[in-house]
Amino acid sequence: MDAAACADADIIVVDNGSRDATASVARKHGARVVSEPRRGYGQACLAGIAALSAATQIVGFLDADGSDDPEDRLRLLTPVREGRADTPQQAFGNWLATGLTRVLFGARYTDLGKFRVIRRKALERLEMRDANYGWTIEMQIKAHRLELRTLELPVNYRQRIAGQSKISGNLLGTFRAGWKILWTIAKYGLSSAR
Repeated sequence: MDAAACADADIIVVDNGSRDATASVARKHGARVVSEPRRGYGQACLAGIAALSAATQIVGFLDADGSDDPEDRLRLLTPVREGRADTPQQAFGNWLATGLTRVLFGARYTDLGKFRVIRRKALERLEMRDANYGWTIEMQIKAHRLELRTLELPVNYRQRIAGQSKISGNLLGTFRAGWKILWTIAKYGLSSAR
């Protein structure tokens, strides 16, 4: 990635109860570490948002477990910076959640991936609330309802190099995540909740 493209980046790492050296490694490499004792992916994202500086214009989210490739951030950042966003791709992915989202909201998404880039003003308009597994679908539903321009781009996804997933390979975790995603879809599908 072109270093100049992110020279002004404020890298925030939210320590959401990790038991490894993530926080110290992040600090060592110049990231600002925010502690969030309440568990949950969405809770960590909300803590990161709360820590943003007033000057932040674009916000990116990615996992620190090594599964998201940070080199993809320029491909995600560039269309946002240039104001380019087209109708989302039509291909299937995460078929149940995206299918229900399509049926209930008319929104066409192919994935619920967590690697995202968004303008700060748009993020504030979303008024994100979910503190765990419903975070990604909440963002997509609200973006669609507010008629924000969105663009899905393929990114590299790798095997984790750190930690153990609370969802994949864990039947209970899979059930909890799936249930929360479906509940979130139902919540917004059956109401005018923002």
